[in-house]
Amino acid sequence: MFVNNSFSFSALVKFSGGYLLWIIVWSFLVLFSYEFLHLKWIAIPWVSIGIIGTAVSFYIGFKNNQSYERIWEARKIWGTILNISRMWGVTTRGYIRNHPSVEKLSEEEIDAITKKLIYRNIAYVYAFRAQLSIPTSWEHITLGTHIAKRSRRSIEKVAGDTLEDDFTKEMLEKYLNSEEYADLKRFRNMATHIIDLQSQDLMQLRKDDIINDFYHVQLQTLLNNLYDEQGKAERIKNFPLPRLYAYASNLFVWIFIVLLPFGLIAQFDQMGPYNVWLFIPVVSIVSWIFLLMELVGDYSENPFGGLPNDIPMLSICRTIEIDLKQMMKEEDIPKTIKAQNGILL
Repeated sequence: MFVNNSFSFSALVKFSGGYLLWIIVWSFLVLFSYEFLHLKWIAIPWVSIGIIGTAVSFYIGFKNNQSYERIWEARKIWGTILNISRMWGVTTRGYIRNHPSVEKLSEEEIDAITKKLIYRNIAYVYAFRAQLSIPTSWEHITLGTHIAKRSRRSIEKVAGDTLEDDFTKEMLEKYLNSEEYADLKRFRNMATHIIDLQSQDLMQLRKDDIINDFYHVQLQTLLNNLYDEQGKAERIKNFPLPRLYAYASNLFVWIFIVLLPFGLIAQFDQMGPYNVWLFIPVVSIVSWIFLLMELVGDYSENPFGGLPNDIPMLSICRTIEIDLKQMMKEEDIPKTIKAQNGILL
């Protein structure tokens, strides 16, 4: 996720994928055809282009609003997962240590129980992050064009190997015991299974009278809340912005960009033989602004794709890991994820 206060012009041009160069070339071709080949008939009334531009502006605004809603909801979901994880660490340690029957357990046994439950939560967030990072058919990285290649390069530059299976495997092996990790491979939705393991352990703790009914209900409620947030995130991941909206917006923007020079060329021709060259930068800037607005919405509609504008899931997972391990007063605390080149993972 971009965290810098501003962007350089070169960064914006790079984000737009080099389309500005094609816009400049297209503007020059129209100017050349009108002025030097004397194809005066290519000029069309500006009013018609203005109507198209107004309609496209409203359409882009609608799409960008919907895309922003998706990325903001995704950020709220991960913020809630962070809060639930903190509550899980606090209540687990507090409830198990303060129950009257816990006197029959040694300090090492109490630590082992709480550590197992808290470590599982850390494994859960990393497993869930890995599941959300799996590309869907409508995300940019899966497109069979240069957009997919550019997206892959961007993800590799930003995320490095943190989206690879080896990284997730390392985290799961670290925070799950060998038996649980081996069994986990059988499940398609590993995050769901990890919560189920938590729930089964809570039931066993209740049967062993290590927690009472109230504590059991409170802890199970936290697990149910995790299920709720996981379902919300999976809804965003697995149900895209309706493809007709997404495709039509892109199509309308390019229609406007193609027609814009034909609507402005006659206006600039009236300004004189020298001022007519202002046609190219003006058309290029106006077209690029519309294109940039379209791209902002287009790259914001899939907040879990691992691109620079997406949710910094790794940073949130690392924050959860640090907070929970500090609660247990452990010494091997991992480092906080810091932004690199203005991008937070």
